[in-house]
Amino acid sequence: MIMPRGSDQLLLPANPFFVWFTLLFALVFNLLPFGREPAVPDLLALVLVFWNVHQPRRVGVGAAFVFGLLMDVHEAALLGQHALAYTLLSFFAITIHRRLRWFSLPAQALHVLPLFAAAHAVSTIVRLAAGGMLPGWQILWAPVIESALWLPATWLLLAPQRRAPDPDQNRPL
Repeated sequence: MIMPRGSDQLLLPANPFFVWFTLLFALVFNLLPFGREPAVPDLLALVLVFWNVHQPRRVGVGAAFVFGLLMDVHEAALLGQHALAYTLLSFFAITIHRRLRWFSLPAQALHVLPLFAAAHAVSTIVRLAAGGMLPGWQILWAPVIESALWLPATWLLLAPQRRAPDPDQNRPL
């Protein structure tokens, strides 16, 4: 089997409880009262994209839709605003997941930057179509920050899969 360049060790399977715990943790982080600061990164979108890239069969577009509805209810936004943005984000992340993993982490961060920018643009366009106000130029920082968080998020979320398995005489790896 040909391994992607940059993966120097085999990873253990992802624990489904850890996957869903990280998604719920990101949701709780998004629920914290940061006010109406537009430059705050959407941690839930970052974790959704990460698991869409690394576990596309476990976390899909349906989960993104449900988390988007939860964010819509929490922020009292137009119902479906975040759901549409997260669904499109997850769809395109799943679309490029095989190609994305062949790149190095900084290159991956550059590849997911347009995804995050498009998700924020969709959310802003829906908000403006419903009669909302333009959030200002600070909204341009959120996708950049989310893309910069791709490196530490990858290191953190793949850490449980990197632990060495117990050595065994019958298992050489």
